[in-house]
Amino acid sequence: MKINLITFSSRLSKQNEVYKIHETMLSEIEKYYTIKLVDYKDIDTIRDNDFQLVFIATGGVERLVSQHYEKLPHPLLLLTDGLQNSLASALEIASWVHAKGLKAQIIHGDSQTIIKQINTDYENFKAQQFLYGKRIGVIGFPSSWLIASGVNYLLAKRRWGVEFTDSPLDDLVKKFNQISEEEVGEQSSSFASKALACREGSPQDLLTAMRLYKAVQLTCEEKRFDAFTLSCFELINKINTTGCLTLSLMNNQGILAGCEGDLQSIFTILMVKAITGQTSFMANPSSIIEKNNEIILSHCTIATDLTETYIIRNHFESGCGIAIQGVLAPGDVTIVRCGGECLDEYFVSSGVLVENTNYMNACRTQVRVKLNNPASYFLRNPLGNHHILIKGNYEQKINDFMQMNGCKRVE
Repeated sequence: MKINLITFSSRLSKQNEVYKIHETMLSEIEKYYTIKLVDYKDIDTIRDNDFQLVFIATGGVERLVSQHYEKLPHPLLLLTDGLQNSLASALEIASWVHAKGLKAQIIHGDSQTIIKQINTDYENFKAQQFLYGKRIGVIGFPSSWLIASGVNYLLAKRRWGVEFTDSPLDDLVKKFNQISEEEVGEQSSSFASKALACREGSPQDLLTAMRLYKAVQLTCEEKRFDAFTLSCFELINKINTTGCLTLSLMNNQGILAGCEGDLQSIFTILMVKAITGQTSFMANPSSIIEKNNEIILSHCTIATDLTETYIIRNHFESGCGIAIQGVLAPGDVTIVRCGGECLDEYFVSSGVLVENTNYMNACRTQVRVKLNNPASYFLRNPLGNHHILIKGNYEQKINDFMQMNGCKRVE
């Protein structure tokens, strides 16, 4: 792994002299990374997709940094070992950046502290690179009840580099009507054979749901969608099936998928993938037990790859189509949601998946989670309805990434 250190020094010195003065710190970093010292005058030689830190080598460089600020990587990551009054200079620069309402971080301390922070910053950089240029399809339109889950497409692109793209639902229906049952018969049989049981849903229902999966798959290939959200309930009126099976299989396939046209949730799912590499479960909070700090999450679809086993059901609200009741392994989980029109707010909490529940009056896949942070958030200051569950404890990792990108944590 390579780090470009954009070097600011108050005196005219050769790069090997800078290295010699700061050799103790730089040699420790070189145990993990390949270092390239780049004079601040040569910033334009660094590619945008190269990892960069601003190396404050001496004091007295505050004005130089301010003059070249627009060309520097943001947020501003200032590396200093304190020699040659470099820490004093970094403090002044960070204060100047913060006064503008922007983000700056000083990387300083003993070698272990510095390496740990660089590793975190490198992972955050790779996550940002993962997000940049991703295309999120909005197939149809957000459900009418999602009155707090909108996204400003332009602001989201400016902040995160993601592109939301509308795709008419009628185009999807045309593709669906062109797909025969014979084309999806083998896939339908394979899916059914792997299920623990089938409580509702006929073979005909499964064939219809699999035709929709094929149509969405073709749409994503044609429009180069890396992720998408689907107007599930509108499809019931048009083709008498739901998107539950489609979303499950697309998530298995690596094309991230969300329900009900929820723009904030599908971005959260994509962001989680960028930071953790994990596929996640999008769900409704169905019950909050504040005194126990517990929440029950439920939805009618889940990537079957996340489950220990699954049962074929029908859709809870409509009673039609194919839904999935997944059984998840107990253990550490993380619950997260991004909010705001430009996706600059977030909630995150680690917890433990205690049990899979089976209430009659909730969606098919249900899990009870005991949170490590107060469940009162959901009752007093929620960012919206749907929340995203990830297997494993990623609270600190997600929090570091969101904080580095200047987002507000809601609790």
